[in-house]
Amino acid sequence: MPADAQQLLDTLAQQRGAMLQLLERLTLIESPSSDASTQLPVQRLIADQLQALDFRARPLAGRSTGGALFASPVRRTRSRQVQLLLGHYDTVWPVGTLRDMPFQVDDNIVRGPGVFDMKGGIVQIVFALKAVAALGAEPAVTPVVLLNSDEEIGSRESTRHIKRLARIANRALVMEPSMGPEGTIKTTRKGVGRFTVRARGKAAHAGLDPESGASAILELSHVIQKLFGLNDPQQGVSVNVGTIDGGIRPNVIAPESTAVIDVRVQSQADAERVSAAIAEIRPETPGVELEIDGYIGRPPLEPTPANQALWQLATELGAALGLSLEEGLAGGGSDGSTVSQYTATLDGLGPVGDGAHARHEHLLIDRTIERTALLAMLIMAPSLEVANEPN
Repeated sequence: MPADAQQLLDTLAQQRGAMLQLLERLTLIESPSSDASTQLPVQRLIADQLQALDFRARPLAGRSTGGALFASPVRRTRSRQVQLLLGHYDTVWPVGTLRDMPFQVDDNIVRGPGVFDMKGGIVQIVFALKAVAALGAEPAVTPVVLLNSDEEIGSRESTRHIKRLARIANRALVMEPSMGPEGTIKTTRKGVGRFTVRARGKAAHAGLDPESGASAILELSHVIQKLFGLNDPQQGVSVNVGTIDGGIRPNVIAPESTAVIDVRVQSQADAERVSAAIAEIRPETPGVELEIDGYIGRPPLEPTPANQALWQLATELGAALGLSLEEGLAGGGSDGSTVSQYTATLDGLGPVGDGAHARHEHLLIDRTIERTALLAMLIMAPSLEVANEPN
């Protein structure tokens, strides 16, 4: 094992207690996406940690969310390229979850709301930067940090900041948790879309005068069949009508009915094709009109040459640390999908564990420390010289 790799592992192993302490402090500040007032305390704690590493931390105010936090080194060479360390400090768990899902350390297993997704990833950022500084290394590509508070609800406010930084970044290292207990890195993600179809017909008495009505529910049943016909498992395309509602009473021809659809795709080409197919659906029932809206909110993360080059770099650095990394496809979206449209991206560099958004959420601290060493190695790596163009 190279000397710097061993030194990193040794340094971080000695920081185990400090890493757990910071993870506990972050976890005990419950920060659900839906409650902006909970976000500022955790943002301040992270800012304090980064400022102690000689980073300038600047809050980016949100309108209806807790905003975001951007940090960059106080002393930096302006002409030097940057690399983006990306994550979020919001969780899916409501305030009060800690009462019956407390922060717990059981030997190597750490449990608690948000430890895996992804406050553990924030701890990794802090301690990877600390380890790089301890080595006396000055990265050839300047690390900057962006952490948002609305990732779990689609990053609608923070996406503009993410895109702005991705456009100028040499690469993006996304601290979403790895996939499953195996710790698989997410080199591919499905794009995610949400669409709504509203059928508007005409009410009439179902017994006395049904012919004068136009059933929105009947029309929606035709639409649903067309939507399910767009599924293509071999191509990684899934179209799911998740909820439907409508009608007034059993004895009234339904004047209105609505369906909400979840769409998942593996390629931008399929995103465009499926979006167009949904928009082109036309009503079959006389007297009924359709209103269709929605879009693919998170694009797919595809194996572009730049993304694959970054993955190859990670496997080489992982091997130097004695790690054997595996890559895989994640069905859900993340901000990694957004940055991958502009720069080389590697997602799922965060904690190793399981149970994101589930009651058994946990991380494995020893393997998460290894991933922190990998992050430090990536931070110290030279500039990536591969254009981010689709295959």
